[in-house]
Amino acid sequence: MKVNVLAFGIAKEIFNGSSAEIDLNEEATVSDLRTALEEKYPRLKQLASFMLAVNNEYAEGNDILQQRDEIAIIPPVSGG
Repeated sequence: MKVNVLAFGIAKEIFNGSSAEIDLNEEATVSDLRTALEEKYPRLKQLASFMLAVNNEYAEGNDILQQRDEIAIIPPVSGG
């Protein structure tokens, strides 16, 4: 299945755009997506951390994805 991942902050620079389409196996998990993203965009590994949100909620690694899910990558935030 193909999923579309929305990008924010530094992730937009890494993706070179506001979203990326990723091919995954059926029954793929959030952890599978994280691995696929890091393989396609190695610069993501340089971030201290990043979160994935599915359907407007932070996702856990073992959550199963659906093709119609709205997925967003949330980069680390700094500030004071």
